[in-house]
Amino acid sequence: MRTTFMANSNNIERKWYVIDAEGQTLGRLASEVASILRGKNKPTFTPHVDTGDHVIIINAAKIELTGKKLTDKIYYRHTNHPGGLKQRTALEMRTKYPEQMLELAIKGMLPKNSLGRQMFKKLHVYAGSEHQQQAQKPEVYTLRG
Repeated sequence: MRTTFMANSNNIERKWYVIDAEGQTLGRLASEVASILRGKNKPTFTPHVDTGDHVIIINAAKIELTGKKLTDKIYYRHTNHPGGLKQRTALEMRTKYPEQMLELAIKGMLPKNSLGRQMFKKLHVYAGSEHQQQAQKPEVYTLRG
């Protein structure tokens, strides 16, 4: 009798991928990366196990946004003090905090539980073209479409 394959920590093989964000659209890149972090691109995908791979994103400062999002899209955060709502435009985020902009987009596409937080730790974002994970020998990942 056949049984359904269920991945566990003993039979997961993790790879390292490098993705160049230069000229890529923010949402399309984020959804592809979230899929890799979850492990949905593997035939061994199991929803309740972290089967995903590590992802390194370089050139985050050169990410593209369509339409008028650079001036109209606003990122909000709160300081937890009365009247402490702060806001930044997407243009300000891309120039000063490009890593955070990509991380927020990808984090929003992962599960909102402890498994999602575990998956998010496998993401490494860099504004420039240099990264610190050369020792892991990452493969270059080409995006679909």
